[in-house]
Amino acid sequence: MSDALVGPWSDIAIPPGETLADLLKARGMTQAELARRMERPSQAINEIIRGSKAIEPATAFQLERVLGTPARFWLRLEQNYQYNRARRSELDRLRDEARCLPDFPYAAIARLGWVPQTRDPLEKVRNLLQFFEAGSCEAVKNMYADALHRVSGTHSPSWQSLAAWLRGGERIAAGIEVAPYDPSCLMRSLDTVRRMTRSQPDQFCGELRDLLASCGVALVFVPHLPNTYAHGATRWLSPSKALVQLSLRGRWADIFWFSLFHELGHILRHGKRQMFVELEDGSNTPEEEEADRFAADALLPAAAYRVFVRDRSFSEGSIREFARIAEVHPGIVVGRLQHEGKLGHAQLNGLRERYVFAPARS
Repeated sequence: MSDALVGPWSDIAIPPGETLADLLKARGMTQAELARRMERPSQAINEIIRGSKAIEPATAFQLERVLGTPARFWLRLEQNYQYNRARRSELDRLRDEARCLPDFPYAAIARLGWVPQTRDPLEKVRNLLQFFEAGSCEAVKNMYADALHRVSGTHSPSWQSLAAWLRGGERIAAGIEVAPYDPSCLMRSLDTVRRMTRSQPDQFCGELRDLLASCGVALVFVPHLPNTYAHGATRWLSPSKALVQLSLRGRWADIFWFSLFHELGHILRHGKRQMFVELEDGSNTPEEEEADRFAADALLPAAAYRVFVRDRSFSEGSIREFARIAEVHPGIVVGRLQHEGKLGHAQLNGLRERYVFAPARS
């Protein structure tokens, strides 16, 4: 038989035994006769024809010698059959997985370009699992179990949304080259980072990313997804590469900078095996409280801040003057005073800024 018989694979899972049975009928040859010529048990030939036994390479070459059909013809039929059987099983499994689909923010992450736009539920499931590089929805949950275990606060985040947001940050960070992590370098950079608070995003973003990358930290800005309630997150992609991810939730500049220094505090103060997620209303765990203190003191030096608040003169002029001395944006001072209840949440908001960042692509 010519190689022309070795055509494109069919989408239908047809056992090679059906083709063998048709060929024997056309030749007028019985299964028993074929078995004698191949020196194989009749039962083995019958099992191949019924589809319960696979055609192995040695069998394919025997069929080639006896029937004249190329061995690769039989092997491709077998491979095609096994592939289509597996593909049908995979489609059944994806239909089962589709039950978890409504809980993932597919439309939101598609708008960010993380997954393709589609209305097909099975395509959505397949795209999501490829996005996470996971075999199932349960595997996705297990990948971020540490983060989900650690989050706390008034708001209860959707684990599906939080996992998607974290995964988006990982994919972006994978393309960022950083120097090996150097804690001394990171500590030395903090004053420079604090002074950047007085600039606009289009001025400081590139410089900030480069500065942190030189210390071993990949910084990514990832818009928040529905029901995540996260301002920032920190984890280690390798022993020499840390990831800081900020959501820009609310876009307030003072919250952005506090979140950044909070995450840097985790890097400098806490272990490399832990993943931290900073939620909207904070957390009372010892690690989160320590990161809060680190951020507060790094942005506004503790001794100078105590002197400033002692006089309780929180006019716009006094705040601007203290911010000038501290080399920080005045909105950060206002945000701190509001957080501590020394100013009302509506007071002096004209000194605070809102940032706009370009959407992140993973």
